[in-house]
Amino acid sequence: MDYSVVAKKILEKVGGEDNVSSVMHCMTRLRFNLKDEGLVKDEDVKKINGVMGIMKKGGQYQIIIGNDVDKCYKELVKLGNFENSKVSTSNKSKKTKQNIFSTLLDVISSCMAPIIPAIMGAGMLKVVVVLLTLSNALSDKSQTYTILSTIGDAAFYFLPVLLAVSAAKKFNTNEYLALAVVTVMVHPSFIALVTAGKPISFIGLPVTAATYTYSVIPVIMIVWVMSYIEKFADKITPSFLKSFLKPMLILLIAAPIALIVVGPIGAIIGKGLSTGMYLIYAKAGWAAVILLSAFMPFIVMTGMHWALVPTTISNLANPGYDGLLLVAMLASNLAQGAACIAVGLKTKNKKLKQVASASGVSAIIAGVTEPAMYGVTLRLKRPMIACVIAGGVAGIYSGVTGLKAYVFATPALASIAQFIPKHGGSNFINALITVAISVVVAFIATWIIGFDDTIYDEEQDEEPDTKDVDESQENGENAAFINEDRDSKIVNSLILSPIEGKAVALSQVNDATFSEEIMGKGVAIIPSKGRVVSPVNGEVTALFNTKHAIGLTSEDGTEILIHIGLDTVKLEGKYFIAHVKKDDKVKVGDLLIEFDIKAIEKAGYEVITPVIVTNSVKYKDIVSIIDKKVEEKDELIKVIK
Repeated sequence: MDYSVVAKKILEKVGGEDNVSSVMHCMTRLRFNLKDEGLVKDEDVKKINGVMGIMKKGGQYQIIIGNDVDKCYKELVKLGNFENSKVSTSNKSKKTKQNIFSTLLDVISSCMAPIIPAIMGAGMLKVVVVLLTLSNALSDKSQTYTILSTIGDAAFYFLPVLLAVSAAKKFNTNEYLALAVVTVMVHPSFIALVTAGKPISFIGLPVTAATYTYSVIPVIMIVWVMSYIEKFADKITPSFLKSFLKPMLILLIAAPIALIVVGPIGAIIGKGLSTGMYLIYAKAGWAAVILLSAFMPFIVMTGMHWALVPTTISNLANPGYDGLLLVAMLASNLAQGAACIAVGLKTKNKKLKQVASASGVSAIIAGVTEPAMYGVTLRLKRPMIACVIAGGVAGIYSGVTGLKAYVFATPALASIAQFIPKHGGSNFINALITVAISVVVAFIATWIIGFDDTIYDEEQDEEPDTKDVDESQENGENAAFINEDRDSKIVNSLILSPIEGKAVALSQVNDATFSEEIMGKGVAIIPSKGRVVSPVNGEVTALFNTKHAIGLTSEDGTEILIHIGLDTVKLEGKYFIAHVKKDDKVKVGDLLIEFDIKAIEKAGYEVITPVIVTNSVKYKDIVSIIDKKVEEKDELIKVIK
């Protein structure tokens, strides 16, 4: 694939160089910080040949490329001057409001993602060293062994130094000053003071004797604090003295604060997270592993796995193993790969066969699962169900047997040696059995459950005629249903609009459960009036106590979910009034729920409302009106047999 062409199309569709504040990449995604996401048409981006999907998370516009993301990134940075640019304040001001947990995930993800190649490479080298020593090809007494082990361990030992750079970029502060502050925390002289075991003080203030090698949370915290110290120093230093006085003040203020206040607090938090993880592991290890193994794909999609990475790295240093994240990822990664191989062998769709086979090999051999998830299993829906089943079954075995990983690397066949213990035992055999269970169950389940490969559009290679679409939108004429082929599709049922507002694509919903169509296909409405009426003749089959969501089943069997706002379950029913109850019969236009738009938004929640056909897999297609204002009872969704 010519990634110079792919990169050019991507840059054009995200609004051009002027709309890009900064861009970076992780293992499989281009991560853009855009000045105005409103300039981007998500569907046009998805249609670019070489793009597997998109994700909007933590203020970033993420474009999923797959294993060749580095090639695409290199071509992209040739097209504009944004490789090392900072995030503009205008971009920050347009970020969606996030709760504290989402913000923490965003910070950890943004800081960890750039350094993943370094720690993955180091982890794989440690796996190689294990294999060489086990095969007697290398003596653990030799200098070669010592040097190779040092190369493999350096990225973890000096993890704070690597994090200082990425955290400085995240918090828009001077990278080299951040490095200067953080290296104090891992300097041999300070480590010597800690290991001496005597009380430490600085100008009479006590310094906690904490070890910061391998640490994550303390580093992120001190760089964040330093970003404010830098602004303070810049404000108080005269312009003619800034060149030396400003950096000196930053070091004199930030370094002691790091050692006396922030570092110890971060160390306590990190230790608490680590202790918490292993309390869960000790009390209900097998249950925790089963749940993580089964639902790991969704955890990865939401970015929640980043919350576990720092404690996983810490636990690999002490007590020396991980029994949760890496174990769960082994079962999940292999399940994704096996499901894709099954799809590749069974499908008649040439494009899907190629993508599924390549994605399957990537997941099984290297543990890179995003091409498999976004390109195959999640897109086809039913193979993802097979992956959840396989991950859970394999998780039962690995959880009950207490499987442990001893090296940080993406779990896969290439890195399976990370489960070999130094002092023998059955752990490695248990890892191989876990792999076998995951692969066999995922393959068989995918083959039996099947999938609808007609939804895998072979026309993705074609460049969309965006000019006509743009002109019609500008003229307010885009009232046509998307993806509609009137000659070959029969309408099974018609869903009318339950809300007055603007209909938009699900991809604009800032929640992967809806935007990635995990629960089904449909459309979202940005409401202009706080009323929900019945879009069909049918029955109320579900009504949450919090009244933020309602489920309906039409007379012809179409199952519909109307979810008012995002995370509005946390309002516990406040600002919502239900006018129906479960099992009520309803007609088109009957008032179901009233809600206070302004009050919900003032409370910090988005009111965008997904309207989902939850049994989409039963139908050939679900086609929806988008980018158009709709009134109550206007045509909204057509369900195609």
